[in-house]
Amino acid sequence: MTLTLLTACIFLLHLLGILTAMHAVVHTRTPQGAIGWVLGLVLLPYVTLLPYLYLGASRFSGYLALHSTTLTTTKAPAGDRSVEPGCERFASIAALQGRPFLAGHALRLLIDGNAAFDVMIAAMASAERCLLVQFFIFRDDALGRRVQHVLLERAAAGVEVCVLFDGVGSRDLPHHYIAALRAGGVAIHPFATHRWRNRFQLNFRNHRKIVVVDGVRGFVGGLNVGDEYLGLKPPLAPWRDTQLELRGPAVADLQRLFAENWQWITGTQPTLLPTPRCDGIASALIVASGPADTRETASLFFTAAIDAARERVWLTSPYFVPDAAVRAALQLAVLRGVDVRVLIPSRPDHQTVFLSSTLHAHQAVRAGVQVFRYQPGFLHQKALLVDHDSAAIGSMNLDSRSFRLNFEVSALIVDRTFASQVEAMLEADFARAVRMDESEYHEAPYLRRVAMHVARLFDPIL
Repeated sequence: MTLTLLTACIFLLHLLGILTAMHAVVHTRTPQGAIGWVLGLVLLPYVTLLPYLYLGASRFSGYLALHSTTLTTTKAPAGDRSVEPGCERFASIAALQGRPFLAGHALRLLIDGNAAFDVMIAAMASAERCLLVQFFIFRDDALGRRVQHVLLERAAAGVEVCVLFDGVGSRDLPHHYIAALRAGGVAIHPFATHRWRNRFQLNFRNHRKIVVVDGVRGFVGGLNVGDEYLGLKPPLAPWRDTQLELRGPAVADLQRLFAENWQWITGTQPTLLPTPRCDGIASALIVASGPADTRETASLFFTAAIDAARERVWLTSPYFVPDAAVRAALQLAVLRGVDVRVLIPSRPDHQTVFLSSTLHAHQAVRAGVQVFRYQPGFLHQKALLVDHDSAAIGSMNLDSRSFRLNFEVSALIVDRTFASQVEAMLEADFARAVRMDESEYHEAPYLRRVAMHVARLFDPIL
């Protein structure tokens, strides 16, 4: 009897595995991913069925409908000035976003955690009507309590304070931190959903960092709320990162993105304030991406930006795991004589992705890309510089997780003055970096080289 029951269970698991494999063939985005899931689900369903619920399925139809509705009902702020002519090179990115570049922005480049958080916390403290705050990571440490204090103070002053954090990125955040904010009148929620089925989608994370103060000032970049982002936690200290402050019509797009996430989670809309006219002249486009997109937006963004380069394209990212499209764009840029540089860390925060990044960097070096390793500490900034007039700052990494699995946001700026500031910042970074050559791979121990190739097998989820 026991043997018969066991046989029936095994048969049922394999049947479920075959049915789930059919779902994987239809819905997995890449052929490699589909092959991996099919083999696992058919041959070892008792091992792979549960992980597929967490890692393989994607159910964002409701979010997609909400996103489409928001795009059609939210008008872009009127611009009083013509955008920079250089914006024409990025027409495909604007079409991808369904929104035009807008002129009339004032910008401030915020380099590293102390300077950035001093400005952001002061901006939060100045909120009078509505404060929208979203980070991938919140920690209950000194910086986390500074942010908590200003959120509570603003809520006590009658300001509408809405806070989002990622449930996985902030998995160590204690309940009492959240409870104290809620008790003080702050509306705070993790990026999860009341739809029970979506609770399994742990592989899709909200990696965005957005702060909007009264619809006037907006912030995007790579920083999260934790002491390590101030460079206070060895061995990754000092921590190298960048944030961007914007004033102007693009702030309305940051509000809209926050509102989409907020409505997806809570079913309600936060207050959306009109964005006033700004005296700045820079042109900007907010580039948003996520697993709900019908296209691989982040990968297409990098590919189009690299293809637009005629003189140089400089990229910085903590993780260098480019897909085939981005690899090809980098190689073609080298072939047409563009100065292509990539800055990555010399210290790992995640060993698997570091090993895969090292192999990809080696292959890029062989293709003529100049790859540099930042030496003083961990490099976490996500910056892009194209020619002498365009730059982007945001949350997008050069990896499959940012390309396909995470919700991300960056600001693409066309303005010579701002690009020159980013150039100076990156030149200082390259001055503190060591250029890679092929010896890093060839002189590595054999088992380490094997480990690099094994790590590359996990590229789709890195």
